[in-house]
Amino acid sequence: MEWTITMAEIWRGLLLPLGRITLFVALGLLAASLIEELGWNRALSRVAAPFIRFGRFSETAGSGFALAFVSGVSSNTLLSEAYQQGRMSRRELVLANLLNSMPRFFLHMPTVFFLIAPLIKGAAVVYVGLTFSAALLRTLVITIAGRLLLPLHCQGDACQALAAGIGAKPDGIRNWWAALDKAGRRLRKRLGRIMMITAPIYALFFLAGRAGWFARLTEGMAGWFGAVEWLRPESISIIVLQAASEFTVGVAAAGALLDGGALTIREVVLALLVGTVLSSPLQALRHQLPYYAGIFPPRLAAWLIVCGQLFRIVSIMLVGVGYFVLSS
Repeated sequence: MEWTITMAEIWRGLLLPLGRITLFVALGLLAASLIEELGWNRALSRVAAPFIRFGRFSETAGSGFALAFVSGVSSNTLLSEAYQQGRMSRRELVLANLLNSMPRFFLHMPTVFFLIAPLIKGAAVVYVGLTFSAALLRTLVITIAGRLLLPLHCQGDACQALAAGIGAKPDGIRNWWAALDKAGRRLRKRLGRIMMITAPIYALFFLAGRAGWFARLTEGMAGWFGAVEWLRPESISIIVLQAASEFTVGVAAAGALLDGGALTIREVVLALLVGTVLSSPLQALRHQLPYYAGIFPPRLAAWLIVCGQLFRIVSIMLVGVGYFVLSS
């Protein structure tokens, strides 16, 4: 293991990302508290009313779904608060977290598309379209699962009132200064405890990445795909680079191979889908686990990540197989 680490690397790879995580977790805690104290839950839940009503999710899950279009950290904080206060069951929490895959897709899709479009051109439209289809498939499946597994939170006129946003909290609590004061006290109480868990985990993953453990692991896993007959040898470089380095590095390699005529659009898209499947678990461990373990109880955080990644991988594989068959 190489232990020589410069201060610049510590700043870029550890302190700066930890500072960003702390900022976003703090904003998430503050937003979740304000939404609850100011009675905005119902207004937010109206955005997700069709999914929430059909899937039998609670008002809080609807608020988390709508909030996830803006901030995943804020959404997860809202769900965690409801779970720890007994307002949401563990089953609904898991389903609500999985339901947020669609908002998470829309949150990152513009950045991803405009980043990869100049590099792989038409293949970017196909790739983003397929990953959107996978996110939509996950949303539909979770909505159906909620209807089968969750109890009714309301009946008859009460459900209609909930969907219309009627019956919000009385105006007494809707004082900005009082809400900010209470949110600030909750922030001070929880932020330190969260970062005491998040910071050591992130530091551990920083050292593991610096030692090359993730690169060796992903390259070893990617080597298995060399035995897959339907992947051309040129595709393996895209998968290895995407899994062992960053997504944009794999896309840059794909663009070079596409422009040089070594691969077709179909082959580039399939290679990127395979690379996405391969890199997703390790990317989740490196980027999700540190702040998930701070927001949720550690065992629950690990379970949410496992469920989310398995569900994402299966949906992308199903969409990829469909594309492979239909484009043959």
